[in-house]
Amino acid sequence: MKFCFFALGCKVNLFESEALAQLAQARGHEIVEQGADVCVLNSCTVTAVGDHKNFRAIRRLRRDNPHAVLAVCGCMAQMEPEKLKGVADLVCGVADRAKVLDACEEFVRSRKPLDTSAFRTPPAAFEPLPPSVPRGRTRALLKIEDGCDQYCTYCIIPYARGHVRSLPMAQAVQQARQLAANGVQEIVLTGIEISSYGRDRPGEDLVHLIAEICEAVPDVRIRLGSLEPRTVDDRFCALAQYPNLMPHFHLSLQSGCDTVLARMKRRYTSAQFAQKAEALRGSFPNCSITTDLIVGFPGETQAEFEQTLLFLRQCAFAAVHVFPYSPRPGTPAAAMPGQVPDLQKQCRAALAKQIASQTAQAYQEGFIGKQLRVLWEHMDADGFWRGHSPYAFQVKAKGDFCKNVFCDVTVVAVEGDCVIGQKNCKHKDR
Repeated sequence: MKFCFFALGCKVNLFESEALAQLAQARGHEIVEQGADVCVLNSCTVTAVGDHKNFRAIRRLRRDNPHAVLAVCGCMAQMEPEKLKGVADLVCGVADRAKVLDACEEFVRSRKPLDTSAFRTPPAAFEPLPPSVPRGRTRALLKIEDGCDQYCTYCIIPYARGHVRSLPMAQAVQQARQLAANGVQEIVLTGIEISSYGRDRPGEDLVHLIAEICEAVPDVRIRLGSLEPRTVDDRFCALAQYPNLMPHFHLSLQSGCDTVLARMKRRYTSAQFAQKAEALRGSFPNCSITTDLIVGFPGETQAEFEQTLLFLRQCAFAAVHVFPYSPRPGTPAAAMPGQVPDLQKQCRAALAKQIASQTAQAYQEGFIGKQLRVLWEHMDADGFWRGHSPYAFQVKAKGDFCKNVFCDVTVVAVEGDCVIGQKNCKHKDR
């Protein structure tokens, strides 16, 4: 059969879709972009906007694959299965991802409705899936954790994904070695909430896992997904001894105002967050600290918003993903009083993005004249090669580079959200 896989949302969804594609190929199926017998959409439901994107993707998949069986798995299928009835042939949720292929094959053979309710019971244990490099990319994803127990008031994901489950450390290290043996130069450790890795496995935690992987594959860059501020302690900072751990840390902020953080049920204050950022900078010189920010959260006053803007300036992030608050039905925040008008949220987002752009540019300008080792990924339409620095920001340069090969450049300028480099292959530092 011909299978088409499409993922929306986070890196975890991308990892899972690529893993399913691997499993399908191992069964003898062909992976295609159009003209498929089966289409599998891994859906996102983090916001109401995400649900709309799912339906747009469904329409596109139907258009490009008019005779295909359409299966929808992932978070929207988990939380809103009734909305997908009559739209998808199979609605599979977040459980037993590998068995999704069984259901698809059976439906193609029988063309009879199947009971997929079992796919919507979040599993008690981690479901191992094969790691791979997503199609068209250079960096590999390694999913080490699933689920979340934080229950922030704006987020539906703990209800969709269930409790924290962790990939056993020995298996995670084995998968990293497998990726390295297949020529992977960089691995991104990902999950729904990786800071909770090991909570369900006595004797294992994220810091221990990072150290084990860095030692197991010393010639491979290791990059981390989003972290909670509580992760940063003396043990974490001691990981600076590993040169292959990339100095880029995405610390989840959401607001720079303590009263808003309390309404969000975030488990830190702005002062505590700032202390964690300084600890990272003390242990990983010049490290890139990036974050997420929600503006216009219910009840956010102008004074609270201005506190957040001040915090953005003080923290001097290397990059900030700014989101206007989007009410997600089923979360406590959606029913809170003081919902901020959309226009005001958009205006606040624009102001926050302006400050974020200034701090990002200042951070990148600090690298002018310095050398960076870049893992080159692709050539764009203008003839520039693009790749990622150890600090996560993009680098572009002209020259005879090769995909998935390291080559050094000297930074000569900053342009938009990336830096411009000139080739210099003598520098060997990672």
